[in-house]
Amino acid sequence: MTITEVRPEEEEEGPPLLDTENNSSPRRIALFVEPSPFAYVSGYKNRFQNFIRYLREMGDEFSLPLVSEEFLHRAADLTLVPSAAIARDLQAARVTAANKIRLWNKGVDSEGFHPRFRSHEMRIRLTNGEPERPLIVHVGRLGVEKSLDFLKSIMDKLPEARIAFIGDGPYREDLEKMFSGMPAVFTGMLGGEELSQAYASGDVFVMPSESETLGLVVLEAMSSGLPVVAARAGGIPDIIPADQEGKTSFLYNPGDVDDCLSKLQPLLHNQELREAIGKAAREEMEKYDWKAATRKIRNEQYNAAIWFWRKKRAQFLGPVQWLIKCIFPPSPEVNCR
Repeated sequence: MTITEVRPEEEEEGPPLLDTENNSSPRRIALFVEPSPFAYVSGYKNRFQNFIRYLREMGDEFSLPLVSEEFLHRAADLTLVPSAAIARDLQAARVTAANKIRLWNKGVDSEGFHPRFRSHEMRIRLTNGEPERPLIVHVGRLGVEKSLDFLKSIMDKLPEARIAFIGDGPYREDLEKMFSGMPAVFTGMLGGEELSQAYASGDVFVMPSESETLGLVVLEAMSSGLPVVAARAGGIPDIIPADQEGKTSFLYNPGDVDDCLSKLQPLLHNQELREAIGKAAREEMEKYDWKAATRKIRNEQYNAAIWFWRKKRAQFLGPVQWLIKCIFPPSPEVNCR
């Protein structure tokens, strides 16, 4: 769903809105034309600086996306971020003014990702024919920056468990070699009902990534009734805040195998605990509806962007209008001093 799909037809038309989330080609206009013809909203989703340590062999090529990303947000009238952690990062880096940063409310399709999609057939597929075994699920892009090698250390300690990787990416071949001979299934990309079934048919969702700005897959897993065990990093603590840890899901110290296992093992082996946490996770996700999040963007955050745009435009045009009046005075009374 796009923002424009929920815009009331009777609403008075304001200035054009340039949203870099859904538009890419007009960016140079917003950057280099002043006053900009657009109320320009940017969305920050990726922590590029976190990826560089995995891709050093590409060297100086990374200076360009980092610099251009900074300029894109600095030029924006409003920047939307998916978590408070990212807002703090942008403020600390002074990429844009603190009052021009707004939290992008999380949303999840709570009907598309639902416990009712639990499927015995899918569980057989994900466990390679052993549905009675404890099943860990991971959904997402298989990239080196996702810290998925951490899961090898976890599985070495859990010989009774099975793990399923749903998704694809450049790191898949390396992961398949890493998990060779282990009870791991790689399904590749799934979508629609198959994806919903894959989430709901697991026992626990594990998220080792330390580079997530939000972690949409965590929302989808919790909406599917799965307890989550995730690294306490990036935007994940916004989904599982301190007062909800141990109630709706669990966080562990990044890279700490023992801490992760201390949260994971009880969930895998205690059905009552697993079901209680999964139910609480589902109830929490029912609060986050995409339509409500979109309405907030349209009615509050876009209006804030328009206000900043008008203020910037007035500051730019004021001196120009004064000069025009001096050069072409409408009446003799105009005083140009």
